[in-house]
This record gives sequence, C-alpha cells and structure tokens, in this order.
Amino acid sequence: MCCHPALTSSSTIALTLRAVGGLTTAEIANAFLVPEATMAQRISRAKQSIKASGVPFSLLPPEDRAERLTAVLHVLYLIFNEGYASSIGAHLQRLDLAREAIRLTRCAKNLLPDDAEVAGLLALMLLTDARRAARTGSDEELIPLDKQDRSLWDRTEISEGTEFLTAALSKGSVGLYQLQAAIAAVHDEAARAEDTDWPQILAFYELLKRVSPSPVVTLNHAIATAMVHGPSKGLELLKPLDSDNRLAEHHRLNAVRAHLLEMLGDHETAVRHYRIAASRTTSISEQNYLMAEAARLEESPNCPEEKTTTP
Repeated sequence: MCCHPALTSSSTIALTLRAVGGLTTAEIANAFLVPEATMAQRISRAKQSIKASGVPFSLLPPEDRAERLTAVLHVLYLIFNEGYASSIGAHLQRLDLAREAIRLTRCAKNLLPDDAEVAGLLALMLLTDARRAARTGSDEELIPLDKQDRSLWDRTEISEGTEFLTAALSKGSVGLYQLQAAIAAVHDEAARAEDTDWPQILAFYELLKRVSPSPVVTLNHAIATAMVHGPSKGLELLKPLDSDNRLAEHHRLNAVRAHLLEMLGDHETAVRHYRIAASRTTSISEQNYLMAEAARLEESPNCPEEKTTTP
C-alpha cells in the first residue's frame, strides 16, 4: 500500500521507510548516500505528490502487485541494513529493526514461495544476521569480520539461509539479492578468515557490477580485488569513487582506503584516512573502531612519528 503508484521508485522507498519502516530521515539519507536535507525534501515532495494525485492508499489486486515488489524488497533490505549496522548513534546494531525485516521477508516468502529474489533476500538476511553475536565485544565495540569468533555464529541461520539460497539459484535467473547472499554464504563457509575463498567472492562481485552497479558495489569489488590481486590493484579501483558525489565524502571510502594502504605498508597515510573516516561517520561504534585502528598503526614500528612545525 505504501509503495504508491504516484511516486518514483526512490521516493516510494524513502517514504515507506519513513512512514512504516521505523527509520529516521537521517538514517534514510545515509542509506541513499545523500545529505539529510536532500532526503527531507524528497520525502516532503513525495507526500505532496500523493496528495495531488488523488489516488488513495489501498490494497492492490494480485495482478498489480508484482510491479511494486521490487520497491517492497528494497525497503525490507534497507530496514535490515540499518538494524544490522546502525548508521547513527551509540549502538552498532538495532535488533528490533533486523528482526522485523526478517519477519516481514518471511511473510513475503510465504506469500510468494516461487519468487527467487524474495528467497534470495531472506537468505541474505539470515546468512548475515548469523554473525550478529560475534560482531561486538563486551563493551559493544565493533569486531570486524576477520577478527570475529566464528564459534559464535548461528549455524541454524546459516543452514536455513543456505537452503533458501540453493533453492533460489536453482531457478535459473540470478538477481541482486541472490548474488549478495552467495557472497555472504562464502564468508560463512570459511572456518577461519584466512580460509575465505576470495577468488569466488571476486567473481560474484564481477557479476554484481553487471546486474546492479552502484558505488557501494564498486567499493566492495575493490576490497575483493585487493584480497585476490593485492592492495595496489584495489586502491586503483577506488580512484573513480573520488569523483562520485554519492561516496566521495563518505566515511566508508576513507575506511577502505585506509585498510588497503595498511595492507600495502603505508601506515602513515593509512592513519590519516582512518582519522578522516572516523570524523565522517555518525556511528559511535564505527568512530571508536576507526580511531582505535589509527592509534594502533601509530604505535606500530612501521609508522613514522608525525612531524610538527612551529608557525
């Protein structure tokens, strides 16, 4: 009902997230990689468009539901993302949002049992949520994937997610959520971080770039490339994002660049980018983690002391 026909896809998703998804305007702006003021205007215009259209909110007949399904799945995906990695505030995760996204996606799966992308989205959520208990420490500090205690991962969720993914992939048509779920499954299959099949992950990102190109996909593709072909190759792939206004000023670009520079051995420049990333995130957990990474590298014998000059 909320995915109103009078709106563009992006406005539909934004308004639905605000009206029924439990997300603030700032959180929605973070999901769309736009300033909060821009998103506020988009939501306001969407409300005005619905009012001007004269088309009421109403349940759709079955034959009209498929065209709105893409927007519905995107809404559920973004609710889960905000629950799994909160973009604002002191807590890294919002369990209420993540659980509600999974519950609603299960409803969609029950209503559309033969839709491969619905199954792919549910698989993605389960395979990702399975790591939730290992993502934070005793003080709610962020623990990155390669440092997590994998014995804490929820094997029941991994098994269920893998089952949904396998069934979805067998239907032939491979979409955005199935590919992301496949990447999550490869991570979950690795008993240790060093056992991760990065060439397979890279191959999935190559497909994802063709199916659903975006700056975030480009960013993750650069990471996978670095893990397979070395950090220099990954850093090269980050350069086009410096001129993409959706990600150029985003903390994730600086954080990834810092990580790849650290892999390359350029600790001094890595420290600078970790600090820039920390200054740009609105998540306290991420900010603390990034500052800790900068401090760790500064204490490393490979990182020269910063020189100061007297004005």
